[in-house]
Amino acid sequence: MKELKFAGAAGITGIGTSIPKYQLKQNEVFQRIEESCKKDSDVMRWARRIFRQCGVDTRYTCEPDFLKPAGACRYLPDHEEAVVPSTSQRMEVYQRESVPLAAQAAQEAMTDAKLAPSSVTHLITVSCTGQFLPGLDTLLIKDLELSRRINRIPLTFQGCSAGLKAIQLAKSIVESDSSHHVLVVCVELCTIHFQPPATREALFGASFFGDGASACMISAVSDGQEHVFQLGGGHSVLIPDSIDEMIWKVGNQGFDLYLSPAIPKLLKSFLREEVGLLVGDHLPPLWAIHPGGRGIVDAVQEMFALDDSQVSYSRDILKHYGNLSSATILFVLKRMREDLVQQGKEQANGISLAFGPGLTAELLRFSYISRTEKLHSSEKDAAYV
Repeated sequence: MKELKFAGAAGITGIGTSIPKYQLKQNEVFQRIEESCKKDSDVMRWARRIFRQCGVDTRYTCEPDFLKPAGACRYLPDHEEAVVPSTSQRMEVYQRESVPLAAQAAQEAMTDAKLAPSSVTHLITVSCTGQFLPGLDTLLIKDLELSRRINRIPLTFQGCSAGLKAIQLAKSIVESDSSHHVLVVCVELCTIHFQPPATREALFGASFFGDGASACMISAVSDGQEHVFQLGGGHSVLIPDSIDEMIWKVGNQGFDLYLSPAIPKLLKSFLREEVGLLVGDHLPPLWAIHPGGRGIVDAVQEMFALDDSQVSYSRDILKHYGNLSSATILFVLKRMREDLVQQGKEQANGISLAFGPGLTAELLRFSYISRTEKLHSSEKDAAYV
């Protein structure tokens, strides 16, 4: 595998995350679901199974209405005649709540990277759970005091894989000019699209999606930087004959989500070949897997014979925060970095995977470096970058 010196290569130099203040406990969400579909015994049986097996304990929401007693929640009422919030009303919540959440994560990422807002040359904003104009990018420039001449790139409505797609795009921008500093900001308010479950499949969204924001700074790696994820090669792939397995449409009462239970099986049919194209026969020790659901993490672990520690970061984020759509992968990488720092690890190679509608898979090699000058002076260049 081709080796590159780390100096000048693109890397994640700062990471930030933020969550809303309202916590949802899984048993409490199930009580609201139970009240909402108590007349449909088939849906209820399916709900018990999904909530028991999805691997989530807690999530967070920007909407305090979800904390109301079962049956009183506007999004999950206990009678069919109830009027649930319209898409327009949900978008009002999104516009109000997404910006401060995104700004908090972005500020943390810039501080972590020790980079002033005036130095940021590109802003990539990512979201699939809401839209408005002037957009999230415009308001973040004002709130974060970024340059008015910053290059803005919004990635909208691309689903869970868009966070890793944005990182790959930022990597290309930095590699084109080492003076570029790219701020990636992902924010998703998934819970504002919860609806009374009319079908078994509609329960997936209500069972493991949550709200949150994440951000990262991507710049050229230089001597003396600490706890960097240097970025290597990557690619995306569209899986044939899978267009109907993951669907996200704008409905009258929020966005309508469909997730096929066959997705983990589909991943097993193609992912081994794609990972092989990226890393060859030598699998790296670090795995940053987007926890789109417990079944997805299970499928990747089984396929590549990973031990529990290698998928622990993904499972931990899923357990405590749920699936945060595009924002999730940076939560996983942040948790991984915290553990590597605690271990005193100097360097380790890894691969990141994320999946979205299409079906689309994003794959990216990376290498964790505790202190870049130490590796440079000893010529221990990362094998996967």
